Amino acid sequence: MKLNELSPAAGSTKNRHRVGRGVGSGKGKTGGRGVKGQKSRSGVAINGFEGGQMPIYMRLPKRGFTTRNSKNHAWVNLGILSKAIEAGKLDIKGEITEADLVAAGVVRRVKDGIRLLAKGDAPKKVKITVTGASKAAVEAIEKAGGKVTLTGPVGTEKAE
Repeated sequence: MKLNELSPAAGSTKNRHRVGRGVGSGKGKTGGRGVKGQKSRSGVAINGFEGGQMPIYMRLPKRGFTTRNSKNHAWVNLGILSKAIEAGKLDIKGEITEADLVAAGVVRRVKDGIRLLAKGDAPKKVKITVTGASKAAVEAIEKAGGKVTLTGPVGTEKAE
């Protein structure tokens, strides 16, 4: 197979429809826009316009906000970690780092760090270093004879 022998599958491509190129084309004169009116003119964008009625986005109350310093963590469940170890993608002899998890394909990218969550069975005798972990995940790994090292900031406990 050569590059000049490649062609798209039959019926997978269509020619672009050139509007306003003569009456014989079937899309001449008004070019499929109808006659007169705001929508027949160029440079018109009427998204969200409801003909003078108060638009829905203005009728509904504003709600909430986006935190400017929010973190977006990648997460790993204990079950996924166990599967990766059983498949031989991760070596439990040394310490498992975030870079190891990315290299093994357990996580696609680190983002603002990796957070360990407690879903699934904890792998036996594993040492892992991650940005954050849930209390249940830390307890499960320590119960299985492992150790979790957290590199991220530790959340402050709220007084009751």
